[in-house]
Amino acid sequence: MIMDGNKRWSKLHGVTLKKGYIEGFNKIEEIIEICITNEIKYLTLYALSSENIKRSSVSLIYEVLFSEYKKLFGNKKFLNSVKVNVLGEKNNISKKILKIIHEVENNTKSNNKLTMNIAFNYGADKEMISIIKNLINKNIDSNKINNNLIKKEMYLSNAPDPDILIRTGGFQRLSNFLLMNLSYTELFFTKTLWPDLKKKEILSIFDKFNNIKRNYGL
Repeated sequence: MIMDGNKRWSKLHGVTLKKGYIEGFNKIEEIIEICITNEIKYLTLYALSSENIKRSSVSLIYEVLFSEYKKLFGNKKFLNSVKVNVLGEKNNISKKILKIIHEVENNTKSNNKLTMNIAFNYGADKEMISIIKNLINKNIDSNKINNNLIKKEMYLSNAPDPDILIRTGGFQRLSNFLLMNLSYTELFFTKTLWPDLKKKEILSIFDKFNNIKRNYGL
């Protein structure tokens, strides 16, 4: 899921941007409940792109994480159900954020009801560079590089490619999100802003997906 629309939601409701980010963060719990109820095993959320890491609003995102993360990641239901993986570059984010990431990943690593991948400071171009560097560092003969070797170096190496992509907020673009994993993903774009996304709309998208005859090719 590409979680877009927090800033526009804030303006629409006449509240601070920080309040918009808090509402967006709180929406994650509802999405998790929907996934677990519908026996979905993998959920990947696009929280922050590598292109946006230098925006001034990122400091607000950090503040929200500091103040809110234990409400979600610290409750017993979450800790017993959801395994968290954070995807993205780690070399240019604050040590406080890295500490939170390590804590959440470590505390949830044994859970198996739902694997939730959070793309944070993520860009598909950065992932591609990481893959190439890892293959070079392993001294792999270029003639032996194949799809399987590349897959093993990908951030989602232990997960199937997504069946569904949902982007909220009205824009119909992928914004550098998981470009190597979306070859045959069914794409759904909604004008609904992320904090306003409701269970009814998500289940409607699931129904549409279930009625699609999926062809792998043109």
